Amino acid sequence: MDGSFLRFYIRENKRHRSRLLWEWLLEQGNRMGIRGGSAFRAMAGFGQHHRLHEDHFFELAGTLTVEVEFIVTEVEAQQLLDLLRDEKIRVFYAQIPARFGATLPEQGD
Repeated sequence: MDGSFLRFYIRENKRHRSRLLWEWLLEQGNRMGIRGGSAFRAMAGFGQHHRLHEDHFFELAGTLTVEVEFIVTEVEAQQLLDLLRDEKIRVFYAQIPARFGATLPEQGD
């Protein structure tokens, strides 16, 4: 199946409607019926201001990034992006064409 790898880069302490944004986004994807989503906390990185942030004990809480990613159809990708625009949430994202599927047919879990 063809679709997109859709990844959002979110500061770990950013909130929307009193919830952590990365949690809210995963919850919304689940409600929309997207097959799956994942969130990963970065160990280190830098953004548009070119300040390096690393996961050290002395690092200020909330300065690292959480990557929230979905493998989605084009329709699902557009629905997620539209939702963020409708909610007036500004977040950086990457959308990359992807082919996805399973190597074997699904068997009863």
